[in-house]
Amino acid sequence: MKLISKRIGVAILPALLLTAGAIAMAAEMPAVVHKPSVEVRSAPDFKAGKIAVLQRNAAVKIVDQNGLWYRLQLADGGSGYVRINEVRVASAGAETPAANSQALFGGNSGQGRSTETASVRGINETTLRTARNDAAGLSRLQAYSVSAETAGAHARSQGWQPVRIAWGPDAAAARGSGGQATQAEKRATLSSARGLLSRLGGGAIADSAMRVADRAVGKSEQELAAEELELGPAIAGRVLGAAPLWANPEAQKRINLVGRWVASQTSRPQLPWTFGVIDDGEINAYAAPGGYILVTRGMYDLLDDDAELAAVIAHELGHVVQRDHYEVIRKQEIAKVGKDVAMAQVRPHGIAADFARDYVNTHGAAVMMSSLDRDAEYRADEAAGVYLARAGFDPLSFYAVLQKMAALGTRPARMSQLYRTHPPLEARMDRLDQRVRR
Repeated sequence: MKLISKRIGVAILPALLLTAGAIAMAAEMPAVVHKPSVEVRSAPDFKAGKIAVLQRNAAVKIVDQNGLWYRLQLADGGSGYVRINEVRVASAGAETPAANSQALFGGNSGQGRSTETASVRGINETTLRTARNDAAGLSRLQAYSVSAETAGAHARSQGWQPVRIAWGPDAAAARGSGGQATQAEKRATLSSARGLLSRLGGGAIADSAMRVADRAVGKSEQELAAEELELGPAIAGRVLGAAPLWANPEAQKRINLVGRWVASQTSRPQLPWTFGVIDDGEINAYAAPGGYILVTRGMYDLLDDDAELAAVIAHELGHVVQRDHYEVIRKQEIAKVGKDVAMAQVRPHGIAADFARDYVNTHGAAVMMSSLDRDAEYRADEAAGVYLARAGFDPLSFYAVLQKMAALGTRPARMSQLYRTHPPLEARMDRLDQRVRR
């Protein structure tokens, strides 16, 4: 992410531990210095005096977090502050059973202390595949959606200043969204060409070539968007059938205000962006095609502030903008029928709605548990950093989320699905560090 250089200190998705209250350690967290050398300051401020210098791999103990700074316990008994990306929690690369139940980081969003045993509902691919559509829940979810103008007014009240940042993939997306012939129009043209070749005596070779061309006909941007818009609420309704919308109006309002503001910084601000917190103790988030993003209560409870909430949302926005899950769906359907679905000449009306209904009736919302290729996850991480910076947040908030996630160890029960579908935390942090250096 060369365009943002040092501002983008991050990219990474979801999760943390559990516990409410101020972001304070309930215990010391072992960590190691990750940079070649790190200056320890007397206060969480770059202008504060330097009180020590630590070298790479030095063992330290984190005793508190203050925004994007960690307070370390020093060997002489004193304490000092370093930035959260200058050390790595020691448990990131090892199984840490104690971390599964002990809250080391706390979040300000929660409504009291969560417990491992009581909160995990166990949403998985099977439950998402078989869950019924919760139409009433979907209506409640959509009722919390806010306009870009409302979110912008809220952002101004919070002092979030938008920043203009150019980003290459945005330009590519804009080039791909211009006027294109629809699939029906392309097939009509092919049909005319086939008739002309027949009258001219084109023969078997020409006929074979036309069949190949017919199978290769792709969808226009208009048709892709129409299918996304139909799939979004259909899939979201099934997710809500597996885990209902959390009965916390303030949380629902907050996630929509923060989410819609960040979504306005993407290359697809016109989507009907809708955000919600679902009542599930797992630590995860889901991005359905067409602009529906759902964060679990387990995740929401553990986030410290709006910046961390924005960080989780921003990664999911990247998946929607890049059409990652939609492409999974489309490839599944292509593999099933041997060519792109939406046969316009057979079903000239309601094609997108039929496509969405048929797909969800067969697969439910199981696509939300699909493992995307790692490049897609890394692209979403990069996009998230851009969106955060544009929205006036420090992208280092991503690193804060990642570090808390790492404090849980490598395979905590509350993050089993997230670990199954995402690259290792260490790899994601390393990619982030590489972008910062560039």
